[in-house]
Amino acid sequence: MTFPRTYPAALVTDVARRLEAGGADELWIIEDCFYTSGPSLVAAALASTERLTVGLGIVPAVARTAAVTAMEFATLDALAPGRFLPGIGHGVQEWMGQMGVRPKSPLTALDEVTTTVTRLLAGESVSFEGKVVQLRDVKLEAPPAVAPPILLGVQGPKSMALAGRVAGGLVLAEGASAAYVRQSLKLAGNPEGFVVAAFTSLCIREDRKSAYEWTAPWIGWQLSAKNPGLTALPFYEELQKLFDESGEAGLVGMPREWWTALGAIGTIEDAVEHVEQLEAAGVHHISLCPDPEVEHGLPQLEFVVELANR
Repeated sequence: MTFPRTYPAALVTDVARRLEAGGADELWIIEDCFYTSGPSLVAAALASTERLTVGLGIVPAVARTAAVTAMEFATLDALAPGRFLPGIGHGVQEWMGQMGVRPKSPLTALDEVTTTVTRLLAGESVSFEGKVVQLRDVKLEAPPAVAPPILLGVQGPKSMALAGRVAGGLVLAEGASAAYVRQSLKLAGNPEGFVVAAFTSLCIREDRKSAYEWTAPWIGWQLSAKNPGLTALPFYEELQKLFDESGEAGLVGMPREWWTALGAIGTIEDAVEHVEQLEAAGVHHISLCPDPEVEHGLPQLEFVVELANR
């Protein structure tokens, strides 16, 4: 399950414990400016559980120095060895500008940060003089015994290719379809051992129409934003035409197969089918994203547990 950025920070330990007790495998933390700190929430979730894997998707490459990012990751791994999955991304460039850290080349920044953080986590002494990262004889005092793979939360073709060259995998943002997973792996070069995590929408109701009506506004917003998870769909043009002509009402009435491709939306059986589609496309870690409002989203935790035990 994903812990939405809008949820109160103090709720994370209860969510983590409930997921673990129910048999779910993972909790994924989102760090968005200017909500809550991802590493802090990850630490709380790891410290309050014994088995749960906790993913961080993602920290912006330039919000911290590369050395501090490596320290954060090494510390989180030390709290629960083998149970932490770190993610790094460009970050929303408008937010980076607000903080005064917007790089001239986000791609170069992500390349340098990922490369140096990987080396630091491997226990190396790193000196690096780049356009964004400058390090002189930096070495972690307590690097992980087994460094976790660094996953890049990216979208563009060049960034996907970069992930295939310098990272251990990908974190695909909410809206990831099986078609988008396959497209992303192709752009990354599908390197051996590449790890893929995907965020996908979660809305389960007793009847499909209720779930569709609840989710249609979000789908419409994603279509307006040209979410690449949707544009990769084989029926994207038909979907866009339907929305342009009929709006949200048209989306509610679209074929069940389209809805199943778009997310874990509908009945529990529909959600199982969507999860299986993602797994078949090559996803290793699936994070189900509930409604951002606590009163609507938190009750969906029981369905995450049910899916985990399917």
